[in-house]
Amino acid sequence: MTRPANRSLGLSDRRSDGAQGQSRGGASAADRWLLSTMMDALPRCGFAAMLWDGTTLGEQTGLRVIFRDRGALWQVARNPLVRFGDLYSAGRIEVEGDLVLFLERLYRAMAAGRRGRRSAWWWLWQDQRPRAGSLTTARENIHHHYNLGNDFYRLWLDGEAMQYTCAYYPAPGMTLEAAQHAKMDHVCRKLRLRPGQRVIEAGFGWGGFALHMARHYGVSVRAYNISSEQVRYARAWAAREGLAERIEFVEDDYRNIRGHCDAFVSVGMLEHVGVENYAALGNVIGRCLSANGLGLIHSIGRNAPGRMNGWIERRIFPGAYPPSLGEMMQIFEPLRFSVLDVENLRLHYAQTLRDWRARYTANLGTIRAMYDESFARAWDLYLAGSVAAFNTGSLQLYQVVFARGTNNAVPTTRSHLYA
Repeated sequence: MTRPANRSLGLSDRRSDGAQGQSRGGASAADRWLLSTMMDALPRCGFAAMLWDGTTLGEQTGLRVIFRDRGALWQVARNPLVRFGDLYSAGRIEVEGDLVLFLERLYRAMAAGRRGRRSAWWWLWQDQRPRAGSLTTARENIHHHYNLGNDFYRLWLDGEAMQYTCAYYPAPGMTLEAAQHAKMDHVCRKLRLRPGQRVIEAGFGWGGFALHMARHYGVSVRAYNISSEQVRYARAWAAREGLAERIEFVEDDYRNIRGHCDAFVSVGMLEHVGVENYAALGNVIGRCLSANGLGLIHSIGRNAPGRMNGWIERRIFPGAYPPSLGEMMQIFEPLRFSVLDVENLRLHYAQTLRDWRARYTANLGTIRAMYDESFARAWDLYLAGSVAAFNTGSLQLYQVVFARGTNNAVPTTRSHLYA
């Protein structure tokens, strides 16, 4: 089990009692001015902000962000998108009340501040560029996030399958496991999978979807992934299930995909590819997909081009970039692929994240023992912030079905999705 040091998340901000002593006195006039200016930049935010000496500004709604020391206040002022997450993780910023609701109100207020450019802070809320998506960098990014250890993800994902992508809730009250199963069936129906077909999957997580396709739809699967820990897990699982002859798990980058297929599918990988590599991904699909084949790409996205939150990109998901639909078309248009269907599952992802966070919170003691308090707080903030992002429309979840432009063997209705 890999145990990440604090520096792996950039969380080196815990101070000794002596170091924080300088902030235990009253806030200065400059501190109060800074807090006032920051709150003025967040119109109708719906929460209050409090300094270490009790100075409070904002709306008394039961939500309050607390700056525990002077350094935390001034660091957030200089780099809010990155330093808020760092300082929250380190315990130097606290939030009283519902964390998701606080973040939803913060995101909406920041968006309003950007539109109105109400203060000098609006430009600080522009995210930094993610890392370039070279093959070397892609491996580093995947290792950072996915090689934390299977024991960690098993605590809060859906058991053995560990589906780390948006679930699908066609009926109220569904469990996370049932919703993930429904998501896999939903994708398989969109691809119209039939026994004997060949499927190529780009980015397979822990292998659950590949096993589902082979077991329930009778297809053979060649699946690619560059996380060594996930590859080992998936191969062992397929062997236990007696499906190793029908599934080939390949430890390699999507750019090196070879072979031919009747269906090409990628669930939750595009966020790691980078727009500059979309043409390369399109070329891979172009050389693999049969004349009458179908493809599906499932990805977090945006309504318009924009970068990932700076803190999440640096500390949690290095290199991540959720595309707009317009940017996704750079995969399809050069090869003259026809887009057949686009579905937005944004609110399904919000529910998925709520289910993940409930399980994560229930296992906080174990996670603290496995890693440390800063790590535990960082990942809780990441999950809460993701719920808020999908609830507020900052993020979307797209499933795009496509085929070659000359393929007439395509569905003419959507009835097959719900039969």
